Amino acid sequence: MSAITLCLRDPALRAAGLVLALQGAVVCSFGPYFSTLAVNSFGFGDHGYAMLLALSSLVSVSASVIGGIRADQTANRRQVTLVAVLSLLIGTGLMSVTPGPLVFALAAALLIPVSSIIFGQVFALARLAATRYPVAARDGIMAVIRALFAAPFVVVLPLWSLAFAAGAPIIAIFPVALVLTAIMLFAVLRLWPADRAASWDDRPSGLTFRAALAEMGHPRIAARVIALGAVTGASTLYMAIISLVMVASVGRGTQDVALYVGLVAGLEVPFMLLLPGVTRGIPRTRLILVGAALYGVHVALLPVLAGSPVVWLLVLPAAVGGAVTLTIPIAYLQDLMADRPGAGASLMSVQKLAGDVIAAACFALGTTLAGYGAVAILGVAASLCGAAALWAADRR
Repeated sequence: MSAITLCLRDPALRAAGLVLALQGAVVCSFGPYFSTLAVNSFGFGDHGYAMLLALSSLVSVSASVIGGIRADQTANRRQVTLVAVLSLLIGTGLMSVTPGPLVFALAAALLIPVSSIIFGQVFALARLAATRYPVAARDGIMAVIRALFAAPFVVVLPLWSLAFAAGAPIIAIFPVALVLTAIMLFAVLRLWPADRAASWDDRPSGLTFRAALAEMGHPRIAARVIALGAVTGASTLYMAIISLVMVASVGRGTQDVALYVGLVAGLEVPFMLLLPGVTRGIPRTRLILVGAALYGVHVALLPVLAGSPVVWLLVLPAAVGGAVTLTIPIAYLQDLMADRPGAGASLMSVQKLAGDVIAAACFALGTTLAGYGAVAILGVAASLCGAAALWAADRR
């Protein structure tokens, strides 16, 4: 509760939370329907969708890293964030006014992915603002900000389900995203602290782009980012196999998939808020290892119990483990580069890319060897190995 109170009272933290909640609403509006729009609405086919997805991931990670380094070089974090918000505004605006295959390709592969800069810069702002409070309160602040990104998933996705059931076209997500982005632009312009006028110390790094990139690629940092990628890769695999094991394998309806995913997401938010107070004083790497183990129980047993009523009990270890593995790594990564808040926050995008690659490898190998059960076991093994490696490295 103290962290929630701080985030409500502090203008900078309030701005960070509002911007991230709006971005969460945009992401959960666009993300689930990207494949349907590419394949069915605009005729790109499976191969075209795969190419757009690859380009989107590449642009997203590149933009996040470049934006983070640039923000550290200049200390103009508000300016860098504005560029990202404007890119998102143009992308959703073009799709609202002149939707078509070429415009969709431009928006989906370039303009919208550039907005990934926002996520990192919000956490950079939150970290800088949190330096004015006791160290014990900072993880709680980050947990509240991260929960605000997840909260729209619980509210917005059911609203879209109702809208589509009532006959709304899928393309309607873009005008809605445009309105949300316009509010985000207003929030950054009016509420985000002016560059170099904040009440905390934020000086330009003085590093060249190559030096900053080399700093991020140092083996001590890169190895930990890859290990964290392996940990969070389990959540990517969960989203990949949930409908396959529930609908294709055991014949449940898509409504069961939506209910299961919604329950997990809904329970993650309160656990994210409770986590810092309950786990205060416990080393982060130990928490990540415990979180990976709990999440692993959910992923490993999902293919086994998909057809049983017992499967609904798995939402508890999924929510608790997910709350740990989605929040604790944020502060951990930022502490790896404590003097570079922008670059430190952009490591989250690199971690996600590493996790996606590891998850894709587990999926390909598992389906080749045995099936979705093998995919789940391989993903859990990779996640536990990453968490154990992280714990062992920091223990020394």
